[in-house]
Amino acid sequence: MRPLRPLRRTAIAVASASTMTLSLAACGALGVTGDSTEASPTKGNDITVGLLLPETANTRYDKFDYPIIRNKVLELTDKQGRVVYKNADADASKQASQLQQMIDDQVDVILLDAVDAHSIAGGVEKAKEAGIPVIAYDRLAEGPIDAYVSFDNELVGEVQGRTLLEAMNPVDSSDKIVMMNGSPTDPNAGQFKAGALSELKGAVDIAKSYDTKDWKPENAEDNMAQAIKSIGVNNIKGVYSANDGMAGGIVKALEAAGVTKLPPITGQDAELDAVQRIVAGEQFMSVYKSYPLEAESAAEMAVAKVQGHDIQFDSLTQQQVDSPTHKDIPARLVPVVALTKKNIEETVIADEIYQVSDICKGEYKADCSKLGLK
Repeated sequence: MRPLRPLRRTAIAVASASTMTLSLAACGALGVTGDSTEASPTKGNDITVGLLLPETANTRYDKFDYPIIRNKVLELTDKQGRVVYKNADADASKQASQLQQMIDDQVDVILLDAVDAHSIAGGVEKAKEAGIPVIAYDRLAEGPIDAYVSFDNELVGEVQGRTLLEAMNPVDSSDKIVMMNGSPTDPNAGQFKAGALSELKGAVDIAKSYDTKDWKPENAEDNMAQAIKSIGVNNIKGVYSANDGMAGGIVKALEAAGVTKLPPITGQDAELDAVQRIVAGEQFMSVYKSYPLEAESAAEMAVAKVQGHDIQFDSLTQQQVDSPTHKDIPARLVPVVALTKKNIEETVIADEIYQVSDICKGEYKADCSKLGLK
């Protein structure tokens, strides 16, 4: 896969999430006219949004992204719009077929979270030829993408790397760590890796580094077992894991090797299992990304694009990114937060991703009590 050109960040990428929420009502003008009542949308409220998500190993897609997008589209279209959802189960060929089916069915707009950003480019081109806008969601696909909404992925990696070093403090350049990066077919993984390396390279000894096929926890577990054999379990001072699912596999490998005091391990996505591991001290941190903000932004962009609300669309995409095939793609990059024991209440609980009762049950009750989570 060809490397992505760097994202061009602006100050908005690290602004607080609360300042970035926009709604379709927030803009005084829609379309090309100066008054929302004068706008002449290309489509009414009876629109069909195609949603293509990449896999189910990460629970966020079914649990958060799809229902949030569906509900936001209903809200924005007076309950007349609909979302057609397909998940590719990490199969690029299956996703290509799903994309073609949506083209054949003449959906009005497609939100695409690509399994393989490079191989899907031909399908994006076909959608363009059919007059169907494609908005890249969460991962930047190649081809003539109309817009992109995601998180500042290099910043995600920087936050992970920086927080890992803080957890290892005091840190020595001879300290050995393992890097468990994401899937090589996912452009985000390369950006997470680049961001993390900007913090870790030179600060520690990256003894082993893996690109993990399909982001699968079992693959990360196997990779970690290999790293333990090569480095020696007592010599591993920290583990960079690009997401929470892989962090779970890493914990299994370390525990199977007899480790009782785990080294600091990073993650991403604030999955429930990961939050519970953080509470229990098995995982040091995760990167919390506001799925509601990302998903609602994607829905707003899709509806604005289809209905010809050009000024609203532009207000939602005030940043730009480059893919290997196209430059200056309108974009919105949502900010991120390092989630640790210290801020569980202010992040996932405050945003109603989870309730305390979801996290603090069974074996985690005592640990939660120590943290004051009740």
